[in-house]
Amino acid sequence: MRITIIGTGRAGTSFAGALRNVGHQVQLLSHFELGLVHSPDVVVLCVPDDEIANVARAITPSRDVVLAHVAGSRNLDVLEGHPRVGSLHPLMTLPSGELGAQRLLGATYCVSGDPVIASIVESLQGRIITLRDDQRTLYHATATAASNHLVALLGHVQRLATSAGLRLEDFLDLSRRALEDVALVGPEQALTGPASRGDVETIDAHLAAIPEAERSTYVALAHAAFELAERRSSRIA
Repeated sequence: MRITIIGTGRAGTSFAGALRNVGHQVQLLSHFELGLVHSPDVVVLCVPDDEIANVARAITPSRDVVLAHVAGSRNLDVLEGHPRVGSLHPLMTLPSGELGAQRLLGATYCVSGDPVIASIVESLQGRIITLRDDQRTLYHATATAASNHLVALLGHVQRLATSAGLRLEDFLDLSRRALEDVALVGPEQALTGPASRGDVETIDAHLAAIPEAERSTYVALAHAAFELAERRSSRIA
């Protein structure tokens, strides 16, 4: 299939590499090079979410071309005016074009629109999920929590570790095992630590010890841990 990708950032270069690796003919262009688009079957917009509609309006509609985007936060209305549209959002982190190209193979994709988009995902050996339009924002919020917020949490861990004279790397095995436990038995059963035991005095001691700038983050997470522990207790009861 002839696929033109608009956007040369991490998403665009990741998709270009992955699609080439499975045999598609790929043209990679920046959004300043729309005049160079050459007879594709599919145009995939890998531009910032807020720019999708603007770039779509700059592309001449054609019944021979499917126009798609890869944004998890947008429905198909941002491609209004084009007769054939779709979207494919990967539930995967794409930290670089090289790593992203590898990770897109076999990833999970939220797919909508023209059936050609599903066939592209199938060529990437991807797993397809579908949503209603009214589910899209919550889906994307969940993806943000699962990835971006997890990274932000580890930034919190790094700052605490530094304050204790240690390194983030000293705690990463603990984080990896906790994530593996969640995969094995679910969040409620994986929860350990003072909130799991209802040990308020220990948490108070933590708050006295950690830097003031980190306390609000710790408190929010401790509350979430208490709520998780309560849900587990209610199920047992």
